[in-house]
Order: sequence, then C-alpha cells, then structure tokens
Amino acid sequence: MKELVEFLAKSLVDEPGAVEVHSYDREGTTVLELEVAPADLGKVIGRQGRTARAIRTVLAAAGQKTRRRYILDIVD
Repeated sequence: MKELVEFLAKSLVDEPGAVEVHSYDREGTTVLELEVAPADLGKVIGRQGRTARAIRTVLAAAGQKTRRRYILDIVD
C-alpha cells in the first residue's frame, strides 16, 4: 500500500523526488504518513480536500482485499 500511495502522490506533484511515505502500525491499523514539498501540498489535498479524499478511497478499497484498515495522514 505504501507503494500505491507513493505512486499516486508522485503522479500529482511537480517535485516527485520530495515525496516520502512512512508507515507504522497502530492498534491493528496501518498509518501511512505522506510528506510532499510545501509547494505541492495543495495539489495533494485538492479543492476542499477532494484529491486527498479520493486517495483515501482508493487506499480503503485496496485494503479490503487484504482485510486491513489503512489511514492516510498528509504531513506538512
């Protein structure tokens, strides 16, 4: 899942080299922290959070296959 989020984020931003995804487990849930360049933060979040919500939806759908819950945190 980490690779999926990284691929989606790199496809959206102007500086794909600055994209980093860190993951850790918390109470049976995997938390993915997405870091991007400050100038690209708006592109990852989108208008009214629509892009971020879409990434979270794709992540939840992919998590259904592995029966695992994933949370995406966008770190600024």
